[in-house]
Amino acid sequence: QVQLVESGGGLVQPGGSLRLSCVVSGGILGVGTMAWYRQVPGEQREVVATIGTWGDTDYADSVKGRFTISRDNPQNTVHLQMDFLKPEDTAVYYCNAAVRPRVAPNNYLPYWGQGTQVTVST
Repeated sequence: QVQLVESGGGLVQPGGSLRLSCVVSGGILGVGTMAWYRQVPGEQREVVATIGTWGDTDYADSVKGRFTISRDNPQNTVHLQMDFLKPEDTAVYYCNAAVRPRVAPNNYLPYWGQGTQVTVST
């Protein structure tokens, strides 16, 4: 069974840094595009950053120059380095990955992590 497990959230002061990680495991034949999303209560989930299989990246305008997404393909892991954090970055952050599972070897299917809280506050 495919699982995405996130870690690294927490409380940080404005201007500080956090590093989120997400490991994909369980019956995997391949992992395609990986991404981080975030959601604030009462608002839609929004994409923060994406990274393709070969390392091509894209960022939301609000985080460009402050966040860096990276991946470790052999470890099926994606990271999000968040620097110069602002109070408006406060949200639950979710890992997303397109995974080719053993149970459906001809398709890449979207999977989500459980979410990790990031709070930026004094």
